[in-house]
Amino acid sequence: MPDIGTGCHELRILDGSVNWRIMYHIAPDAIVILDVFPKKTATPPKLVIAACRKRLVDVQEIVQRQKGAHRARR
Repeated sequence: MPDIGTGCHELRILDGSVNWRIMYHIAPDAIVILDVFPKKTATPPKLVIAACRKRLVDVQEIVQRQKGAHRARR
């Protein structure tokens, strides 16, 4: 999902009458679930895209802080 960021993807799941979407990011050491929502339109809602971008940035900042703290302990 280039709309969200590098390494982001969308998984589509049909569950009875509901089409679910899982937005996720593949990091070097984890798969990060950014959002799960029922699909009602052809494209993901702009609010979902914006929320996923924000969550991705938040996760990346946490990872960077952890790397910095790990380096400081050495």
